[in-house]
Amino acid sequence: MKYSSKNNFSGKNSKPNKKNSNSDFYSKNKNSSKRNNKFLKNSSEKSTNNINVSYKNKSNYSSLSNRKPIPKYISESPYKASDIFEGTANKRNFDDWIWGKHSVFEALTNERYINRIWCTSEIFSSEKFYILLKDFKSRGVLIEEVSWSRLSQLTCGASHQGIALQLACSKTISLENLIDFSKKETSNPIILAIDGITDPHNLGAIIRSAEAFNCNGIIIPQRRSAGLTGTVAKVAAGALEHLPVSRVVNLNRALEQLKQKGFLVVGLSGDAKLSLSKFNEKPPLVLIVGAEDKGISLLTQKKCDFLLSIPLKGKTSSLNASVAAAISIFHLTCK
Repeated sequence: MKYSSKNNFSGKNSKPNKKNSNSDFYSKNKNSSKRNNKFLKNSSEKSTNNINVSYKNKSNYSSLSNRKPIPKYISESPYKASDIFEGTANKRNFDDWIWGKHSVFEALTNERYINRIWCTSEIFSSEKFYILLKDFKSRGVLIEEVSWSRLSQLTCGASHQGIALQLACSKTISLENLIDFSKKETSNPIILAIDGITDPHNLGAIIRSAEAFNCNGIIIPQRRSAGLTGTVAKVAAGALEHLPVSRVVNLNRALEQLKQKGFLVVGLSGDAKLSLSKFNEKPPLVLIVGAEDKGISLLTQKKCDFLLSIPLKGKTSSLNASVAAAISIFHLTCK
C-alpha cells in the first residue's frame, strides 16, 4: 500500500504528460504486484523453513530444557572468576587478621594482643590449641566456635585450616591488676565500665573522654561489646596508650569483685530519680554506661548501689552514650 500510494501522489513532482499517466500507473501497479507476490513467496518460504527447523529441533528440546541456565555475570563478564573473587576479598580490610594453624599458633604463643578468635570444633581436639584457647578466654578474649563454611565466609574463602583471629590494637590487663593500678595512682579512683555498647565509634569516643578527665581505667565485657579494634583506636585519638583496659568474661561478676574492694557501683539511667547533680558520694567509684537505645541491662542495674540520671533542660529526651559518659565523668572527677 505504501508503494502504490506514493506513486498516486499528485504534486509538483508529478509528470505533466496525461496521455501516458494511465499506462504508467498500470505498469507501476503491475511491478508492485510482482514485488508483493515475491514478498509473499519469500515469507511463505521462510515460514516453511522455520517450521522445518523447529521440527528438527523438537528432539533436542527436552535436553535443552533440562540444562541449567548460564549465569549472566559469567556469560557477559569479561573478567575471570578469580578476578571477581579477588575484588570481593579486597573490599574487606584484613590487615589485623591472621588465619591458618601455624600462623595463629605463633601469634598466640608470642603474646600478641588478641581481640577475637573464630575456630571450628576440630581445633579443640588439639591439646596445644585447647590449652591456649582456654587461657585466652579466661583473659576476656572472645572465642567463637563456628562451622567451616562460616569461617570460609568470614575470611572470603581463604585457606584458614579451621582457625582465624583478629588482633587487638592495645593490651588488656586483668581486673585484679586494674584495681591495684587504680588505687596506686590515687586514693579516690574512678573506673568506667561499659555495658552493651557495640558501636566502635561510641566506644572510642568514651575512651577518649575517660582519659581526658583522668579516669583511672575502663572495663569492657567479653560479649555484647565492641572490641579494641583499629576503629576504636583511631576514634580514641591516642587515649588507649595511656588508659588501662580490662576485658572481663562476666561484667556482673566483676562488679561484685569491685564491691568487695570497696568500690561504689553507679549506673546511668534515664529513668533514675536521683540526679547526677545531687549525687555527693565520694570515690572509689565504678561508673556504668549503657547503650543509647537499651541502656544498662536489668541484671546489671540490680548490681548498682545508685542509679543516676542526667538532668536535661531542652526538648531532647536522651543523649548519645559517649556524650553522657563525658558529662558524668567530668562531674564525678571534679568533686
